[in-house]
Amino acid sequence: MTSQDGGWPGDDLVRVFAALGNPHRLRVVAALVEGRCHVSELARRLRISRPLLQVHLRRLEEAGLVRSHVEVAADARARRFYELTSFSFAVTPESLAEAAAELSDRNEEEP
Repeated sequence: MTSQDGGWPGDDLVRVFAALGNPHRLRVVAALVEGRCHVSELARRLRISRPLLQVHLRRLEEAGLVRSHVEVAADARARRFYELTSFSFAVTPESLAEAAAELSDRNEEEP
């Protein structure tokens, strides 16, 4: 999703900014910098409910910023873990102009 120079295609950049534009999601990213985490533990750390956390994690996953996987523990319970993907981007006027030139028509209707 990101190029070697950190550029993102226009539609992807819109999704990333939308995902990071929420304080809860920004806190999730900050918490995951420390490494992968089980969803219940992450909810406790952030002091938000699991259902609300899962909504935010889904948005971050759709934006390509986090990924998840399920592990089955010795007690046969499935646990979902989340971790950050490797990403970086530089926001400059030039990078925004390049991304804007690549936007699809569907984004023109969004506020």
